[in-house]
Order: sequence, then structure tokens, then C-alpha cells
Amino acid sequence: MQDNHINYVEFKAKDLETVKTFYTKCFGWVFTDYGPDYCAFAESGLEGGFERSNETIVNGALVIIYHSKLEHIQKTVSEQGGTISKDIFSFPGGRRFHFKDPAGNELAVWSDK
Repeated sequence: MQDNHINYVEFKAKDLETVKTFYTKCFGWVFTDYGPDYCAFAESGLEGGFERSNETIVNGALVIIYHSKLEHIQKTVSEQGGTISKDIFSFPGGRRFHFKDPAGNELAVWSDK
């Protein structure tokens, strides 16, 4: 993994079983479940996952950038005009935060450190 590179993409889905079946049968993606509300996919060219959500899906993808120094990059994002939309939180495998860029696009940054 390299700092500042897109490393993961995350989608939302109301029905994880349906979406897993769709991508497996259409494209041969392989899934790993992480509890009832999240599954990760592989063998797609870029790793990613689906989060169960009952929200109306407007922009279905969350682009996730890797950075080894999470607190440092969060500060830099804020200093450069980004808005932190979700503060640093832990999840299985690491920690991350979400931000909105000056145009209003939401992205996330994660670290395994």
C-alpha cells in the first residue's frame, strides 16, 4: 500500500445477498462477510466492499485513499479546505475518517497503522 493512492471503493446496498449474487454471477467477484451489515469483495481489479444501508442511494461509491499517518493527513485535509464529515473511527483492520472536498465530494482516508 502506498500513501495517497486510492486503495478501496465502498458501495451501499439495501440487500447484500442480492448484490453479492449479482456481482458473483456477472463478474466472478469473490466476497467475504464481516458481520450482517458488511461484505468485502476481491478479484475485481480494485478491492472494495458493500455496506448495508436503508438510505436512498444517490452517489453509490465511496472512494477510499490510503495514508499511513491518519491524524497528520486529517489535519492537512482540514487545513486545505476539506470538511471532516466523520471523525476517525476504528473498524476491523484499521481506522478511517471521511471528508468532503471543496466541491462537496465525500471521500475517506484509512490506515492500518
